[in-house]
Amino acid sequence: MKSVTIVGGGLVGSLWAVYLSREGYKVKVFEKRTDMRNTVMSAGKSINLATSYRGWKALDAMGLGDEVRTIAKPMYGRTMHLPDGAKNFQKYGQGDQAIYSVSRGGINVKMLEAAAKNAELYFNEDCIGVDLTNNICTFKNSVTGNVTEVKSDLIFATDGAFSAVRYNAMQKLDRFNYSQNYIEDGYKEILLPANADGSYKMEDETLHIWPRGRFMLIALPNQDGSFTCTLFMPVDGHEYSFKKLNNKEAINKFFAETFPDFYEMMPDVADKWDDYPLSSLAIIRCFPWHHNNTALMGDAAHATVPFFGQGMNCGFEDCTVMWELMKKHNHNWPEILKEYEVLRKPNGDAVQDLSLQNYLVMRDKVADPVYLLHRKVEARISTLYPDKYFPLYTMVSFTDISYHTALTKGNEQERMVSEFISDHGITDTTPVDVIDGYIKLKFGDKL
Repeated sequence: MKSVTIVGGGLVGSLWAVYLSREGYKVKVFEKRTDMRNTVMSAGKSINLATSYRGWKALDAMGLGDEVRTIAKPMYGRTMHLPDGAKNFQKYGQGDQAIYSVSRGGINVKMLEAAAKNAELYFNEDCIGVDLTNNICTFKNSVTGNVTEVKSDLIFATDGAFSAVRYNAMQKLDRFNYSQNYIEDGYKEILLPANADGSYKMEDETLHIWPRGRFMLIALPNQDGSFTCTLFMPVDGHEYSFKKLNNKEAINKFFAETFPDFYEMMPDVADKWDDYPLSSLAIIRCFPWHHNNTALMGDAAHATVPFFGQGMNCGFEDCTVMWELMKKHNHNWPEILKEYEVLRKPNGDAVQDLSLQNYLVMRDKVADPVYLLHRKVEARISTLYPDKYFPLYTMVSFTDISYHTALTKGNEQERMVSEFISDHGITDTTPVDVIDGYIKLKFGDKL
């Protein structure tokens, strides 16, 4: 029986422990934080995640999907909140297609509970060194101060964007490529509580967005009637920035003028401003993703920004792909790890590009008439040719088409639809049946 050390008991690490344990490996998971299964968490204690097709596929393969669905809220589209108070709902997909809001802590607890059935879990263990040649990890317990060396056949680093395995060992390798780029914007979370009777203050089966050009506010529903809200904006150097919101008067003025309908629901927002810290957002790229018997997975390999809701889903898909390669190569790990990084690196890069691209969509374009007309026409193409035409959002969120393919195809389709609208003089007032006629003439059997 091969032994495995997993460094990091977060979302990807705990799920990967389930996969490996089911395949008969002796698995030990080391996490630097305390055991969150022993912590009482409220809905707003961590940023919410959006689970979509790739995530569900990875969970369902291990029989964990239904358990996670018990703590997930469906979101069938996004609701735009305009400055004048008007709202505009934009459906994500066809039929009942939805992405699901789930708390990071809640799903992590579910994964740890599943992993603990067959794997050994250790907490408060900080990875302080890795011997990539002899497969030895060194941990220091933050409570006792004890130092432990753990030797195993395989090591998987699932310890996040600032991975200790990557920093302490892989980044010291010759010809290891690494970049860390912070975007201009940071984020701050705000918990919008439920009404006194436990009901929601807004529609609950949708993602709410207040797009304001250079910045935006979003809100994802929780099961207890609250919403986990996140404000994204420049940290400094702009008319609106976090550094300028440095007192209650400035915060109240900002929300009253910029998000009046939100301020009406939460007039005490300034009092709650410091409940959660200001956090930064970074894109981390590196390669190679493995050395000898050690491999990077999840954010340790391809940390991204959250604007397409694919960070967790991409990490979970790492597990799916690695598992499929285990079967393909009959547990021949040199072959598995070599093909894993070749397959996943382009997709890790693509999901980062998609995330940055979608931020511009969410903050700048979702209220733009040109963008809305584009989406309207694209929706008609998809409706008329449901088995042949998939919008970019559908490819990313509701299929397992590779991220790289989705990005390439999506950009091609963007140009194609823009040219189609221009060539036929389509406007927002063009009747749907006329648009459909143009589409059939233009595309016919070409798609």
